[in-house]
Amino acid sequence: MQQIIQPSSVSGTIAAPTSKSAMQRACAAALIRKGTTILHNPGTSNDDKAALSIIEALGAQVKYTGDTIEILSDGVNPSSNAIHCGESGLSVRMFTPIAALSKKEIVIDGEGSLRKRPLHFFEEVLPQLAVSCTGDSGLLPLKIQGPLQPKNITVDGSLSSQFLTGLLVAYSAAKASNVTITVNNLNSKPYIDLTLEVMKSFGLKTPQHNNYKEFYFGNETVTFEPEPLNFYVEGDWSGAAFLLVAGAVAGKVIVEGLDVFSTQADKAILQALMQSGAIMSVEEKQITIQKTALQPFHFNAIDCPDLFPPLVALAAVCNGKTVIEGVHRLTHKESNRAETLQQEFGKLGVKIFLQNDLMIIEGGVQIKSAKVFSHHDHRIAMACAVAALNADGPVTIEGAEAVNKSYPQFWEHLQQLTSLRQ
Repeated sequence: MQQIIQPSSVSGTIAAPTSKSAMQRACAAALIRKGTTILHNPGTSNDDKAALSIIEALGAQVKYTGDTIEILSDGVNPSSNAIHCGESGLSVRMFTPIAALSKKEIVIDGEGSLRKRPLHFFEEVLPQLAVSCTGDSGLLPLKIQGPLQPKNITVDGSLSSQFLTGLLVAYSAAKASNVTITVNNLNSKPYIDLTLEVMKSFGLKTPQHNNYKEFYFGNETVTFEPEPLNFYVEGDWSGAAFLLVAGAVAGKVIVEGLDVFSTQADKAILQALMQSGAIMSVEEKQITIQKTALQPFHFNAIDCPDLFPPLVALAAVCNGKTVIEGVHRLTHKESNRAETLQQEFGKLGVKIFLQNDLMIIEGGVQIKSAKVFSHHDHRIAMACAVAALNADGPVTIEGAEAVNKSYPQFWEHLQQLTSLRQ
């Protein structure tokens, strides 16, 4: 699928998409929590659909009722011997330990770039928890068989915090008592905050932590309330970052539906926008941002690597060299995002240099009309679209359907904000 973006200003009000990070965690919590859960503002992205299909395969009943989703669960009782994670990195990392709660042998698989993402973590850690785990040299498909038995373990958190998220939920479901998960080199701590927040909201047994280094489950017991639990899935700061940057570089945008007190890591986009000198008004129910002359900035994205693409789109119009730290976090995404951003923004006339763990963007140049490729990466497609608003001619984006992974309404929302001709 192609999208042709014409140079344009933006103006209007848009509701932020639903957070797939919160939605997928809510699906896992609804599976673990016995009873009925009603999800309000549910997500519709491919990753959200993958999570819903996984909890169905693991025994939950999912009913779509108008603008809500009703989930009825009696815990992990697989109705299938296989789960399919689509291209969702969070789903495979979070649901693998949860699926291992069952004594049934289960094959875990996915597609596209997910089949290239390293999963050695499970082959090293799950056997310590009495779970048989075999994979294809650290890649999908994985074959696991539990049931998982919580124990004191030490794990590496440097590749992704999502592995820890899966263990925390699985330990909770297994009624872990007086055990500790020790974590070395944990990245993306705000995502663990989100995990713990969702667990508490669902009444799950939630560990205490010592500065994100030790997660301790005590001997207290948890009783689930019998009545249905209503959970509102918050707006997505990751997807909204592209809308906010569009306002900063090409006009005026009002974004609604974002929780300014959210634990989502990508709320840090506000810090980068402030550093760049963007004109912005942050209120409880909406954020207003408008175009002005922007200055280069220095930003540490180690804990929020998904912000690299919108930050590059922002840096492209800043008059000078912007530096973003945390390049090592980009290797195992839907594409190698450091190289992909360098390649595709290079076609647009924006020079990007990679120096150790730094990305240096030379901004303030005229963005060129060109044909770019998403590399089947949703955030690359959206970053190129935002940059194209200031190009000297049309920009054609190949593989534009990649946005369906996280933000299927993106092209519709962008069109609403512009006078684009599709």
